[in-house]
Amino acid sequence: MIEEIKDNDQILAIIVRANFDQEGIHFFTPEKFSQQLAYLRHPAGRTIAAHFHAAEPRNVEFTQEVLVIRKGAMRADFYRTDRSYLESRILRSGDVILLAHGGHGFEVLEEIEMIEVKQGPYRGEGEKTRFASVTPDQIKIIS
Repeated sequence: MIEEIKDNDQILAIIVRANFDQEGIHFFTPEKFSQQLAYLRHPAGRTIAAHFHAAEPRNVEFTQEVLVIRKGAMRADFYRTDRSYLESRILRSGDVILLAHGGHGFEVLEEIEMIEVKQGPYRGEGEKTRFASVTPDQIKIIS
């Protein structure tokens, strides 16, 4: 239900599958990540006290992004920081993925709807480094 895609000890991505279902609060990311990913499930009647988040300067080195798959399916390809292909996973409706390090690419397998959350502001194509994608004969889908 929770998958970590790693290159040696570095987490490239964390996938929370649609069927993850545990009561309480579960953080999946290390404290050092600039994006924190958690799952929360509380019973009816539970209250969460009104609050706001105080200003706290943070240093963001790399953009990390979260994708919430609302509908459809896609293949996510993961790459090491040297741009070499590592492996792939299939993401489906209800899955959530945090892309933390390394490179990634996607192929839409079924028409997809998703929500993306990442640090802003988005500065356009200039903030991305494009490189050659995996070829069909190299694809290694881990299930």
